[in-house]
Amino acid sequence: MKSNSPSPIYEPVSEWPCPNAHELWREVTGVAVDSQNRIHVLARDPNRMLIFGQDGTLLGEWGEDAFVRPHGLTIGPDDRVYCCDDLDHTVKVFTLEGKPLFKLGTSGSPSATGATSIDYRTIQRSAGPFYFPTNVAIGEDGCLFVADGYGNARIHRFSPEGELQISWGEPGAGPGQFHVPHGIALDSRGILHVADRENSRIQMFTTDGEYVGELADIARPCQITFDTAGNLLIAELGYRAGMWPGTFPPSPTATGGRISIYDSQHRLLTQFGGGETPTAPGDFFAPHDLCCDLAGNLYVAEVVYSAGGRRGMVPSDCHALQKFSLKAE
Repeated sequence: MKSNSPSPIYEPVSEWPCPNAHELWREVTGVAVDSQNRIHVLARDPNRMLIFGQDGTLLGEWGEDAFVRPHGLTIGPDDRVYCCDDLDHTVKVFTLEGKPLFKLGTSGSPSATGATSIDYRTIQRSAGPFYFPTNVAIGEDGCLFVADGYGNARIHRFSPEGELQISWGEPGAGPGQFHVPHGIALDSRGILHVADRENSRIQMFTTDGEYVGELADIARPCQITFDTAGNLLIAELGYRAGMWPGTFPPSPTATGGRISIYDSQHRLLTQFGGGETPTAPGDFFAPHDLCCDLAGNLYVAEVVYSAGGRRGMVPSDCHALQKFSLKAE
């Protein structure tokens, strides 16, 4: 259902953070904003964290030897930095300067789901943490919620100190089941939203794991966030990039990568992108993460290489990070 509420309007910022940003990375998996309104960018090839100012100035970097394969990025209200290292099967926690604080999971030791590859179709059963974890959300009480992930089908809740409290989910397409729980975020009411990517939906839960509903017909959502108005922003991978071997789009005209925005009642406000011209400013090839800064501007990270660039679907200079300015009404 289309919402009658005002739709936020975003305009792409040309050549942000710099004209040759593709030379800084092969792709970008995560983007997040700290309390100083600095933009933290989790990059691959080389694997590292880069920190930018609002004008695109590179302020610092760290993490050259910190990751096996970086995936998800979250910065908490206390400015702790949470990074999912999917091929290491861990969640690593750092200060803003890159000092390690603690780690969830055991490096190089996946849980016993029976998975044989980074492909959810090989999972035989759900299990404990972790098997290719993907993203983290943080509750108001400091509890951590981890989406787990490519090789598992669970959500895990940890205490602020890192003690596992509860887990829920299993492979499948029913309520409370997952095919790649990829993105995760909490709304202002404390309802946990999970991007159930290969089921093309957002599922909602209480923080105790009780299923409360879903938002269907989402084009393979990778990550979700909320703006200050309570709107739900979704990075949708779509059906042209990152398709699993042997899978096909639902129709010849199925959308490519896009951003969809819903109001707090889950009514559609607006969509942009769609992948018709994936290298053009404001369009997308493989949206993977997104966040809003303190002024409401939007940042979108894309896994352009692993989702198809390595097979020549887009050129090597395709944007892997875009900034969109929020226009005043």
